[in-house]
Amino acid sequence: MAEYNHREVEQTWQRFWEENQTYKTETDSRKPKYYVLDMFPYPSGAGLHVGHPLGYIASDIFSRYKRLKGFNVLHPMGFDSFGLPAEQYAIQTGQHPAVTTERNIIRYIEQLKNIGFSYDWSREVRTSDPGFYKWTQWIFMELFRSWYNNEADRAEPIETLVAKFEQNGNQSVNAPCDDNTPTFTAEQWRAMSEQEQYDMTLKYRLTYVADAVVNWCPALGTVLANDEVKDGVSERGGYPVEQKKMRQWMMRITAYADRLLHGLDQIDWSESLKEQQRNWIGKSVGAEVTFQIENREETIKVYTTRVDTIYGVTFMVLAPEHELVPELTTPEQREAVEAYVNAAKLRSERDRMADVKTVSGVFTGSYVINPFNGEKVPIWLADYVLAGYGTGAVMAVPSGDQRDWTFATHFGLPIVRILDAQKDLDTQADATKDGRYVNSGIINGLTYQEAIPVLIRFLEENGIGKAKTNYRLRDAVFSRQRYWGEPVPVYYKDGLPYLIDETDLPLELPAVDKYLPTETGEPPLGRAEDWKYKGEYEYELSTMPGWAGSSWYWYRYMDPHNNQAFASKAAVDYWRDVDLYVGGSEHATGHLLYSRFWNKFLKDRGYVPEEEPFKKLVNQGMIQGRSNFVYRVKESVGEGKAPVFVSAGLLESSDWPTMAVTALHVDVNIVSNDVLDIEAFRKSRPDLTESPDGIPAEFILEDGKYICGAEIEKMSKSKYNVVNPDDIVERYGADVLRLYEMFLGPLEQAKPWNTNGIDGVYRFIRKFWRLFYEEKADNTSKWIVTDDAPTPAELKVLHKTIKKTQDDIEAMSFNTTVPAFMVCVNELTSLKCSKRAILQDLVVILSPFAPHITEELWAVLGNEPGTVTKTGFPAFEEKYLVEDAFEYPIQINGKVRTTISFAIDRAPTEIEKEVLSNETVQKWLEGKAPKKVVVVPKRIVNVVV
Repeated sequence: MAEYNHREVEQTWQRFWEENQTYKTETDSRKPKYYVLDMFPYPSGAGLHVGHPLGYIASDIFSRYKRLKGFNVLHPMGFDSFGLPAEQYAIQTGQHPAVTTERNIIRYIEQLKNIGFSYDWSREVRTSDPGFYKWTQWIFMELFRSWYNNEADRAEPIETLVAKFEQNGNQSVNAPCDDNTPTFTAEQWRAMSEQEQYDMTLKYRLTYVADAVVNWCPALGTVLANDEVKDGVSERGGYPVEQKKMRQWMMRITAYADRLLHGLDQIDWSESLKEQQRNWIGKSVGAEVTFQIENREETIKVYTTRVDTIYGVTFMVLAPEHELVPELTTPEQREAVEAYVNAAKLRSERDRMADVKTVSGVFTGSYVINPFNGEKVPIWLADYVLAGYGTGAVMAVPSGDQRDWTFATHFGLPIVRILDAQKDLDTQADATKDGRYVNSGIINGLTYQEAIPVLIRFLEENGIGKAKTNYRLRDAVFSRQRYWGEPVPVYYKDGLPYLIDETDLPLELPAVDKYLPTETGEPPLGRAEDWKYKGEYEYELSTMPGWAGSSWYWYRYMDPHNNQAFASKAAVDYWRDVDLYVGGSEHATGHLLYSRFWNKFLKDRGYVPEEEPFKKLVNQGMIQGRSNFVYRVKESVGEGKAPVFVSAGLLESSDWPTMAVTALHVDVNIVSNDVLDIEAFRKSRPDLTESPDGIPAEFILEDGKYICGAEIEKMSKSKYNVVNPDDIVERYGADVLRLYEMFLGPLEQAKPWNTNGIDGVYRFIRKFWRLFYEEKADNTSKWIVTDDAPTPAELKVLHKTIKKTQDDIEAMSFNTTVPAFMVCVNELTSLKCSKRAILQDLVVILSPFAPHITEELWAVLGNEPGTVTKTGFPAFEEKYLVEDAFEYPIQINGKVRTTISFAIDRAPTEIEKEVLSNETVQKWLEGKAPKKVVVVPKRIVNVVV
């Protein structure tokens, strides 16, 4: 082969890998296992852009490296194929989501294979495949059949809870349960009907039905997760989202809050990611206090981390969604309260918590009684209080909390000093715990440490509260009022939910005429005709959320074709957990939290051996787009006018008249080194390059070129800065794409894509090829590799690169490995190295980064085709880096006149003698005897005449 032909080589080896199943993985207990997993993608219709493969390339390099190090590597790929985008497209077009999803997956697989990933495609999974979601439904059923035993600190089968009820009722049961769960004795339990007993167990199960305040999007007709809502609108489509109380399936993730916190100390994740989860879980230690509503039987419970401030309470704040708001609102306040409540519905919880500047609220007209001093406390509503956190009520202490202080100041409410150390209360709150309490009844004169036990004892002795640990984490809403998701394997009888028989799994999605809610407001599954369990009972009409399938999918890769279990015990016991997980940090409080929850549950029930699913997690940064802009003169727009575009450099020139221009995005694929292909621009955007009546645009150039402006932005179709990896692979090759993405910068950091910078990597690949082939004048090439023994200099270059490559891959510092390869090839080229002993090892260490060219050269070197991944990673030998000689600069009267090489261990006296006898040195001495000769070992020789 003459010049390296990347198209031919890469297509050849991709066919070979597929035909020979080169990357198929078997369970092999003779080898240590290593499981490398990518966060599987949602297959959108847009396909991949060059930013998407970044993490995949990194994990692929690591997978190939671990194979070379003797590990049995599991490196699979699949698709998170349920979700709202496909459903929205189905609503618009009438096409079944399965059709578009399948088309998109085919496109993704084609693109992924084009980049040369070492995935075991025989293990591919799709969350929308009934063979997969059968087991998602089964896990749901197991959660429904379980409760959490706080004493044992694990989930147990519901039968063990029933046994406790039969023996002692629920008085001694320590378990998470619904707030409205009554206390009953064993006798009362036995007196219940079978249906009543079943209904009571529903209050303890790990998945349950409850009324919950949710993010409801009327336009999409579904509930959205917090991470699907931004600035009060849906992330998908930008539709308004409101807070609404609805009957929903819930997951009791709060039962695992402490274990989710403690587990973070056992895993190799970034500290910032762990901190996000800690903050989301939000553990706090405090007290629960009961306030009696004035002139009513009802009470309001408040959770506080500062019970010591109880005497400083001057008002109470409820969430606008609090269930008592209608009863507490007096007739005089009703209009104002209803307006406020309706306005709060339009703001997401995240927005309400983040907005610390806006002060808003409304008085209900009612009061509670402070249980410690008997004072009346007005009840207000404010949207900075959330119904789902704590009790949905806050005792406001404006002297100690800045948000309460701001609220009190705004509405003219009292501010009571409670500690003698508090300062400047006329300008701000002071949250100090220092000093001694004042204006504080039974704790006057006490310190913080002394006051807390006194207050807790008072609460418990008077039956008005208790010490309590609380969490910001709330039970997860599990229902989605949409079509394209897993059906919930539940039917209803006498208003209660029951599981279908396991033998009836999977419960598959029925056909519907439209993917919209019914005319009566039911979810789309309500459109299914004659869809009833055993022809009699109504199914659950909501489907599961997008995170259901992704909360356990890594286990299915271990045994993807098993019809009897989600994975066999043998497979799970061998692969156990994910050794390296690579994906985006945006999943910190969604997927990663739910996955850890489900994994811990499966461990409790004996189905998996590990507490944590992902040992090491690496978040890849974003590859940003480099946008280009053209500049259109504003006055040149309109009928009868030719649009005028001004080259970027002219806008900064003093010769250019001051004229207003509009910066417009232009497709980066028709721009090279910021120079616009004007004709391509005319063809692609006639809406910009012609007036309404067809007059062609004028381009004002600089030096005969139109120079575009540039800016770094998120890669997006709307910004015309999306680069298709297929185009890069076609022009430069997959190996070049892989190397360049790693070369751009540290894996975890964001970095801009610039196609112009890829040429250096493209030249490197060809220079590497020329170590093996010599190009001849007639456009043919000659194989130049020899079996000659390598020189010490060549061995030094090789082993320096082996060590650098190994250290960098282990540290996932791929951006520094690529320059090391370039230096290596440059040095071997300078040494005119063509030794098989050097080049064969170089092929192996480069193979994780550039698998196609290395497979080709490995085979041409005489090895069995396709086995470069099965050979061992070359061993680094320190001895080749040990210097045995040093090139001494010889300085005469301060100027270097020559260099002489001496053995490292040569004695200074011997060096001096040989230097003075050197012919060049003798010439510069001009027959004179030196006054002094200074030999600095491994540095320099200085001769003073």
